[in-house]
Amino acid sequence: MATAATAGVIVPHLKTLADLSPAQIVGVLARAHTLKKHGAAYLSPIGWPPREFINHRRPGPTLRNKSIALLFSKRSTRTRLAAETSATFLGGNAIFLGQDDIQLGVNESLRDSARVIGGMCSGIFARVDDHSEIEELAKYSPVPVLNALSSLWHPTQVLADLLTLHEKHRLFEKPLELARETPGIPPLSPLTVAYVGDSANVLHDMLVTYPRMGHKLRIASPDKYRAPSEVWDRVVQLGCDKDIVWTADPKEAVHNADVVVTDTWISMGQEAEKEERLQAFQGYQVTEALCKEGGAKENWKFLHCLPRKSHEVDDEVFYGPRSLVFDAADNRMWTIMALFDLLFARWSLSPERITAIQQAHNARTTTMQGKGPKSPLKPLMDKLAANTPSPSE
Repeated sequence: MATAATAGVIVPHLKTLADLSPAQIVGVLARAHTLKKHGAAYLSPIGWPPREFINHRRPGPTLRNKSIALLFSKRSTRTRLAAETSATFLGGNAIFLGQDDIQLGVNESLRDSARVIGGMCSGIFARVDDHSEIEELAKYSPVPVLNALSSLWHPTQVLADLLTLHEKHRLFEKPLELARETPGIPPLSPLTVAYVGDSANVLHDMLVTYPRMGHKLRIASPDKYRAPSEVWDRVVQLGCDKDIVWTADPKEAVHNADVVVTDTWISMGQEAEKEERLQAFQGYQVTEALCKEGGAKENWKFLHCLPRKSHEVDDEVFYGPRSLVFDAADNRMWTIMALFDLLFARWSLSPERITAIQQAHNARTTTMQGKGPKSPLKPLMDKLAANTPSPSE
């Protein structure tokens, strides 16, 4: 997670959720949940929180007088909006740098660009093509680099999906006893999550995250479109492979599923493969019929990272009551905001540091509300850390 050093201080980066321990992932989700709980009303159209929120302490401007570089070589809707809103809400300034705005990789090397941008900004949020660009930026940047999306990984999307599932936990079964000990994040029972489609960056971060959070993955993808070796090596290294089932049959994948996920079959840059891919993924469209025939649970829910095409999922599912798609889209902002706060403003994703931040915020809010203090996140983090292999640095 940390690859560069400035004056002897290790600079933290987040390139994939494989870089984080389960305790750190829970901490980021808890921070996002807190920011949303106390901050959502302040972003409401009326411009001032309703009376019931008056005693909720607004999250502090931890990015005050700081600029965040949004280094985007790909088009973006949700990620850019979430990033710019997050930086502003935390008191900072987001500077959008598109591929036509700077000389990145054209007349100036990534190494030199990382040094120049990092000398003027407090963080780099990069949405790139090949993942090697993220690695290069992190290697030479004097400030934290956060992967907004690369060819291999999409950590902020998976965090948003997880936050959504925790928030909607009552739609599923009895909450996990372990999670009940931690009011910092809503409880969530172990789920069976089916993924139907191309093995792309969203799935890759699911592979290294969901099993470590106690969930099982069942994946349907043609053999040709399964995870590349560099991703699967991380999956095995983290001990996640034992909770993952691969198949080429979508109906088999959705069996007993609580959640069904799909993604684009044709990512940006793969347009030349469109016809070949559409042929390969025939029968993979997520529909009520597919999930009923495959034996998904009666109350199964649906997720998609957007933008969506109708051949990936039909309107009945996408716009129907099973869909959590737009809840997750909204949560992109809160999880990105949490990472901006922790990574760019505080330079720390350690469980102990996140717990201290949460406790301090709760203490200030308690003083305002006259209520007793909330329990810390530490019990859940300690138990997760004790039962899960640690990722390599």
